[in-house]
Amino acid sequence: MSLKKKIAGVLLATMCTAFFAGCGGDNKSADSASGKKVQIEYWHVASESFGGQTVKELVKDFNEKHPNIEVVEKYNPDMYKGLTQNLQAAIASGKNPDVVQMGWSYLNYAAENLKYQDINDAFANNAKDPNFLKDNFLPNVLALAQTDDGKQIGVPYSISVPVLYYNPEIFKAAGLDPANPPKTWDEVKAAAKQIKDNTGNMGFFMQEYADNWTQQAIIESNGGSMLKKENGKTLAGFDTPEAAEAYQILADMVQEGTGLHATNEEGFQAYLSGKLGMVCTTIGKRANFEKSAKFEVMAAPFPKFEGKELKVPAGGNFLMLFSTDDAKKAAAVEFIKYLESPEALLKWSTGTGYLPPRKGVENDPNGFKKLVDTNKNVQVALSLMPNLVPWASFPGANGLQAEQLLIDARDIILSGKESAAQALHETAEKINSLM
Repeated sequence: MSLKKKIAGVLLATMCTAFFAGCGGDNKSADSASGKKVQIEYWHVASESFGGQTVKELVKDFNEKHPNIEVVEKYNPDMYKGLTQNLQAAIASGKNPDVVQMGWSYLNYAAENLKYQDINDAFANNAKDPNFLKDNFLPNVLALAQTDDGKQIGVPYSISVPVLYYNPEIFKAAGLDPANPPKTWDEVKAAAKQIKDNTGNMGFFMQEYADNWTQQAIIESNGGSMLKKENGKTLAGFDTPEAAEAYQILADMVQEGTGLHATNEEGFQAYLSGKLGMVCTTIGKRANFEKSAKFEVMAAPFPKFEGKELKVPAGGNFLMLFSTDDAKKAAAVEFIKYLESPEALLKWSTGTGYLPPRKGVENDPNGFKKLVDTNKNVQVALSLMPNLVPWASFPGANGLQAEQLLIDARDIILSGKESAAQALHETAEKINSLM
């Protein structure tokens, strides 16, 4: 089964269900019999404005409930690329972390290049709950963290989609209807100009994390492709008119002065302070935006191209196990079980915006269903589930370098140094020489 089918199979079946009221796994650590406290490291990409506080709360709660285990959380900047680079260095020096958030786009790279622990074996050897994965995740959801040959390298944890957040007050001031946000990229471009002309505020910003997630969404929604297969080899697929046309829309808004090319901190702060009309980023920022903005944060589905199929890559991460010590491995399994418990997942979803992967069997009005029923922005995210496609993952030993080359191309395109067509062509040739 292709990864595309695996992801598409998740859809609303798992996202709209509520959770059991209990917490997965008991509260005794693997090393409780000896009385020793086992310390493990949890690596993540959740900054203070992107779920970092929720990570701290979850770790604190786990440590209190498991007196013989101490989890130490470690934030890694530069998102999944930065984490993966740090992880490679740690493994090379023999100082492995234990539990790691791995981005979906690095699934193939992690499987081929990182010395991880077999997650099925780790749970099977856990006498307390050997069937935890099978009992609590639908097969198609577990498959999200499997390689194409069916090897389970982790446990699904966070699922996100890109959405278009907007400021209804700026919309009204610009003469736009907040109840009718842009649905296509032509409408986004027109709305950005109207916002700038009528209010003086910047119109649009698309996230600029150290990845190509939202850029993949706009390229593939215009009929382009990030990757392609030729003679059994995976090559860059974005050297096409469709990809260039999509990317050029973003560059044109920047050059026309209606779009922003800036750091995420600058772009997100401009939106939250009421100086930016629209920002395209992950639903995982929902909770932070809703808490921090002085206006009602509203979200619309990721814009599409007229007459073309909308495609949004599944963002977020899965949990991998890297412990080499048996006691740490057992403790890490307990921690993963806790993070994947209904109680912890509800906290994670509420504190971020991520959609949880674990299945539920009945509607609990106090669980995730309550959040869905009361938050329109969550409903927007769920509406995009049928449009999910795999987050493109560059394979091979040079996968990280290939990803960085495409990130570098973004700056070249948005700064106006080269056209999208030229920059994407040159980048595709560089990447293909590496693959």
